[in-house]
Amino acid sequence: MSSIPKSRKNVYTGLLFLAPNIIGVLLFVVFPVVLSICMAFTDWDLTKNNRYKADPDLNFIGFENFVRLFTEHEFTQYFQNTLFLMMGIPFGMGAALVAAILLSQNPKSDSAKAHKWLKMCTFGLLSVVLGVSIAMLFVSGYNGAGMMVLLMCLISGILMFGVLGGNTVYRTLFYLPSFTAGVPTYVLWKKLYNPRTGPINTTLTPALEKLSAVVDALPIWLFTSCRWIGFGLIAALFGYGISKLLKMWRDGEIGSVAMLPTMLALGLPILLALKWSYTAGVSWALLIACAIILTVLVVRAVKAKRDFTCAGFDGFGSGILLVLGLMVLEFIVLGVSTVLTNLPAMVSDPSDPGLSAPDWLGSYEWAKPSMMIIGFWAAIGSNNMLLYLAALTNVPKQLYEAADIDGASRWARFWNVTWPQLAPTTFFIAVMSTIGGLQGGFEMARSLTNGGPAGATTPISFFIYNEGFETGRLGYSAAIAWVLFLMIFTITTFNWKFGNRYVND
Repeated sequence: MSSIPKSRKNVYTGLLFLAPNIIGVLLFVVFPVVLSICMAFTDWDLTKNNRYKADPDLNFIGFENFVRLFTEHEFTQYFQNTLFLMMGIPFGMGAALVAAILLSQNPKSDSAKAHKWLKMCTFGLLSVVLGVSIAMLFVSGYNGAGMMVLLMCLISGILMFGVLGGNTVYRTLFYLPSFTAGVPTYVLWKKLYNPRTGPINTTLTPALEKLSAVVDALPIWLFTSCRWIGFGLIAALFGYGISKLLKMWRDGEIGSVAMLPTMLALGLPILLALKWSYTAGVSWALLIACAIILTVLVVRAVKAKRDFTCAGFDGFGSGILLVLGLMVLEFIVLGVSTVLTNLPAMVSDPSDPGLSAPDWLGSYEWAKPSMMIIGFWAAIGSNNMLLYLAALTNVPKQLYEAADIDGASRWARFWNVTWPQLAPTTFFIAVMSTIGGLQGGFEMARSLTNGGPAGATTPISFFIYNEGFETGRLGYSAAIAWVLFLMIFTITTFNWKFGNRYVND
């Protein structure tokens, strides 16, 4: 009987010590969440509902905020901005993987040690030469060129210290930007992007002038043919991806239900090519060619005997990983072929003849790609690189030894050994990056462009901030936030369902 009061006393004592944390969670987490749910169904507007107005009371308006959200153009535009910026996620994942593979190499052969001091002396000599060049350029008054040479000197110094310190130095330098606060980094990038005095445009301007002369000297048909070359490469990548998916289906590695969304994802760059890049004739030719390729491959796969069967959703993660890699290649081909095709028109434009360095953050066309470049740079040495490094160290050495015995090449070792072992990590990174992409972008937009020009760089998170704290429409802002929450919750549920069950371990 005496133990019961003592037990209660221990519980009360523990609750007393936990009270500050419990009160903090209730006050700063639970209460704001519940309040935001209530706000989403009201007309709370700080310009109307305040004590200085005749009728400051709030009104319950039901789903009116949500209906307005999906009927007005602003939300659609800013959601498209968010999706456009998220197109850089596959590129960032690929860069993080390449960086992790390079940083996981640890050559300890005698030949590597023999060339260590030779490399160090070479980089040291290069640093001295570049240092003298900097001094001469600053004395001459070419400050912009001097800054670029200073940057080259810094790179050579990094290489020199990397030779001395090995992978530890490179890993530290790659991950160092992750320790830097976001706003100072974006301010630095804003200086780099300055259209008149920034080092990027200072370097690009003379190079673009020479390129303009080369474009003028070449025949136009050479550039127009790039459109058809790009068409052929995109169609070939699409056909390769479909054939790989159908092979996985025949081998029982992916289910029939999981095939449809992966094929649709593989066709996304083709739809963008139809909308953005090519003329009507080329667009229809690309669409018809891809439709023929898809029909032929599917008919052949259906007629062929399926060796193994599996559940409908099996292998969905592996299929998505394959498609993501091919989508990156398709987007690269799409971008390069589009730029090469339009080069003659850009050079001969009467309003602005020749190629000029872009106004990175002030141009409607270049603002979003500029932000994607920053995101790509940040992704190279991000936490994704660390996750890939950890995953690479856990790949069984016996698999590599067996591949060496079979005479596998480096590419075969990566594709058949390393890549399948990285599938769970890649799937986790893809899902987490998608969630981060949906709710991120506020700091970058606020620091670089303030959402401009003309709303071109306003993501959903910045839209929520503007509606809630700039215009005072708290009810409408809360509705946007909860729609964003439902999107993220759906992706999280998707990860819970497929992440552990349908990705090969």
